[in-house]
Amino acid sequence: MTVLAGKLEQALPGRVRTERRAVRFLSKKKRVERIEVELDEQRYILLARDADLETRRAKAVRGIVLNSEELPLDAWLQALCGDLASEAQDSQEARIALERLFKE
Repeated sequence: MTVLAGKLEQALPGRVRTERRAVRFLSKKKRVERIEVELDEQRYILLARDADLETRRAKAVRGIVLNSEELPLDAWLQALCGDLASEAQDSQEARIALERLFKE
């Protein structure tokens, strides 16, 4: 999850919020607990709780979430990539972000 967070933060600066928490009390080592990607009206949320992952897609208008649905991880990734790809057709910035995300 740390690698995904890093790639998303690098590819989509300003559109990804990541929450990290110390592994142990007073530890410098941190673990990613939440990733939220904002693409127009869609928000893609990935939560790590112990050994479980929860993936959600939410529709938000002017900062208000209208609906939210839980998705399996593969469907979440496909939806995120699909929205990035459709945005890339209209925006050079999104096209560059998509290339950065799948580089390497």
